[in-house]
Amino acid sequence: MSLERLSLNSATTKRWNLAEVVEGAVKAGLPAVGLWRDVVADAGLENAARTVREAGLRVSTLCRGGFLTAADDAGIAAAREDNRRAVEEAATLGAPALVMVVGGLPAGDRDLAGARERVAERIAELVPVALEHGVRLALEPLHPMYVADRAVLSTLGQALDLAAPHPVEAVGVVVDTFHVFWDPQVHEQIARAGREGRTASYQVCDFNLPIAADALLSRGLMGDGVVDFAALTRSVAAAGWTGDVEVEIFNQDVWDTDGHEVLAAVAERYQRLVLPHLG
Repeated sequence: MSLERLSLNSATTKRWNLAEVVEGAVKAGLPAVGLWRDVVADAGLENAARTVREAGLRVSTLCRGGFLTAADDAGIAAAREDNRRAVEEAATLGAPALVMVVGGLPAGDRDLAGARERVAERIAELVPVALEHGVRLALEPLHPMYVADRAVLSTLGQALDLAAPHPVEAVGVVVDTFHVFWDPQVHEQIARAGREGRTASYQVCDFNLPIAADALLSRGLMGDGVVDFAALTRSVAAAGWTGDVEVEIFNQDVWDTDGHEVLAAVAERYQRLVLPHLG
């Protein structure tokens, strides 16, 4: 069964540096990698781009930009600069999309509506930068348990509403199974993303129980948790997604396992639980 659309997100093999991520993907027969900016920074941007290119791989996404909810002048300026730089990095790497985790509430703030308004303002400022560099801002709604500290966008519907005023080539959305599987409107919103041309990335991993003490680490290999990959993947395929399927897992047990073993398990679970439903 084909792996031609499977992408390894570097977070899944957290102990690997960029050269090891690339080498592992090539050895496993994967055509693509999703890269986190810290891994790229450690390798050096130009060197990272060259390493991926010479290995014959493509970069499915760059993670991450965002954290746009600051209300003070210094925080707003810092976010503007960091996100401009992130767009430029994505362009250098040849990544079509920069994943945007928009940020939670600033310390002491309880105004979710105000935070979301600031996200909209910052996205509007970044759109010309994205268009200039040919990189799509991929808004990622996160599970509601992260609304206070990581993302004031919790649903695909919210993300699509935020994207709507902007050109489709500039702003899209991420469908991440961990973050959206619970949403009663998820299939309707996946279909909407397809109709509106907004799907920018499909990321897969499971939602494990019990939730880890650090909730960020509750993501698991497909099949280890409660996500219905068949239904979600069929919806994504029916909505017209033909791009890479990126596996992004934050899980201490996975991180403590040999990366090559992890990749073998990722490929097997992908072929069994995801690929048959891609159409």
